[in-house]
Amino acid sequence: MTARRFFVSRGRSFAILRAEAGRRDRQQRQPRKRRRIIARRRLAFREPPDKPDVRINERIRLSPVRLVDENGEQLGVMPVEEALQIARSKGLDLVEVAPGARPIVCKLMDYGRFRYEQEKKAREAKKQQHQIEIKEVKYRPNINEHDFQTKTRMAERFLKQGKHVKVTVMFRRREMRRPENGYEILRRVVEELKDIAKVDREPTPELEGRDLTMVLIPLKKKS
Repeated sequence: MTARRFFVSRGRSFAILRAEAGRRDRQQRQPRKRRRIIARRRLAFREPPDKPDVRINERIRLSPVRLVDENGEQLGVMPVEEALQIARSKGLDLVEVAPGARPIVCKLMDYGRFRYEQEKKAREAKKQQHQIEIKEVKYRPNINEHDFQTKTRMAERFLKQGKHVKVTVMFRRREMRRPENGYEILRRVVEELKDIAKVDREPTPELEGRDLTMVLIPLKKKS
């Protein structure tokens, strides 16, 4: 009887322990209250879209500065506030011209006029740039006469428009055994267009992969 009570009490204690363990597991499984996280967007300091590429006037923060007047004469080293007063008294801007120097070098100038002249020079330089367009005309080493004349007229049209022409002879596998046929095509093209074009880049002595290429440029018109 005593042994039976011992096992029964022991079994009840195990049941109580299991129940407590299960209760703790359920409590742990319950979702915790999530902390409200407020994401703050970092706003970096942004310059206005029309800001100048260099620092001028109040945007110059380093002091002292070495000041140069509008005529290029040195006025010495002074606090930036004093340099600003001199610029305002002359109706000019204080412009940082050597930010890497110590002290930094600033110059008195009319920055609006200076920037306008720089943009004008850039526009003129852009107009003077001559963009060359290259057109490609492709031939086959065994091309028939009609197709040869058609492609050559196409190259002639491009050259008369002032464009450069890349003449390419494309070979198939069997045709690569006779590369001299490709050189003959290029020679004929040069002969046909000799009055309006000259060879700018000669074909290589060997095939470039499966191709032979040369570049023609228009002749300069006689004034």
